[in-house]
Amino acid sequence: MSVSVNSRRARLRSALAVVLTVLVLLPAAALFLRVLDDNTEHRDRLTLEQQGVEYLTALSPLVSALAESQSSALQGVSAEPASLTAAVARVQGVDERIGGGELGTTDRWANLKDKISKMPGVTGDSATIYEAHVEVSDLTLALYDTVRENSTLNRDEESDIWFLQEAAGVNMPEAVTAVSRMGDTANMVAAAKSKAKAALNVQFGYQALIVQEAGDKLTDNLQAAVEKTESPTLAGNLVSNLNSFKRGIEDANRGANFGGAPNVSAMVTAQSTLQTALNALSGVVLKEMATLLEDRVDSLNYRRAEAWVLLAVAIALILVATFWTRARARQAGGSDDSPRDVSVQGDRGGYGGNNPYDPAPNYGDNSGYGDGATRRERSGALR
Repeated sequence: MSVSVNSRRARLRSALAVVLTVLVLLPAAALFLRVLDDNTEHRDRLTLEQQGVEYLTALSPLVSALAESQSSALQGVSAEPASLTAAVARVQGVDERIGGGELGTTDRWANLKDKISKMPGVTGDSATIYEAHVEVSDLTLALYDTVRENSTLNRDEESDIWFLQEAAGVNMPEAVTAVSRMGDTANMVAAAKSKAKAALNVQFGYQALIVQEAGDKLTDNLQAAVEKTESPTLAGNLVSNLNSFKRGIEDANRGANFGGAPNVSAMVTAQSTLQTALNALSGVVLKEMATLLEDRVDSLNYRRAEAWVLLAVAIALILVATFWTRARARQAGGSDDSPRDVSVQGDRGGYGGNNPYDPAPNYGDNSGYGDGATRRERSGALR
């Protein structure tokens, strides 16, 4: 009976150890899966944002090249500038690689690329050529919005990234486009006849206001990004280029000569200064965005590896505890399972021991009948 009871106790302890292991392991596994799923979701989103930054980086030279193409076309040069050819090829390469996925830019880019290819064939007066380039520039700005929206850059939860993407994806391309149009309409005003001057002056004033507004928003967003960011290099990299941009805005306002005829030479100088400053600012901002996103991805990768390590440690500890418990159970069962001798043993002398039920009489020394001395004593006594 004692053997079966101890065996049942050992099996019960083993079963309890298994149950406790499962009860500990299942919540740990569920927590790990939740952390892993959240980590994967964040990594996928940051990867998409990185693709957005890469696409914006390719679009930045395109905006400047389109501005150059517009100015040269209005001056009578029909051939496509080399800078535009290179910029189109660069965007094409990026779109082929990442535009067909979640960015969803392929169709919009194909339409824009077709419009760009037809611009050298546009003929007519300066107004016709100007409107054709305005259409292409507007399509480019719309492509910027598509990239920001589909890459979720415009919904990033970090303040510095949000302000930087607003500056690089909205304010800068708008400023570059408006600066180009402001300078070209100033030339058109100077060359126009009296009947067309009034309408062109309205266009010129409108573009000058857009330049001022875009410049103010750009400055505010960059300042906000500097205040919110943890990047140690953002502020230093922005200072000189932002100052150059502000000087270009001031020169453009002086050359615009609101209320009078624009100073064409001053406008050309201001346009060149603004284009250079904006190109430099765009490069700095996009590079900082790429660095910030890469740091966040690295942090998520570290947390992912840390979660795997913690899970492995938890499983190892549970297994060690389980094996140790089962070993102790087996050891305890082995020590208790040996049969116990519960019988009553008599004296080795056979008859006449301490057994009260021994029917043999006890004649003195019960050392047995085989002893010669005892037999002689008994024989003498009888005689």
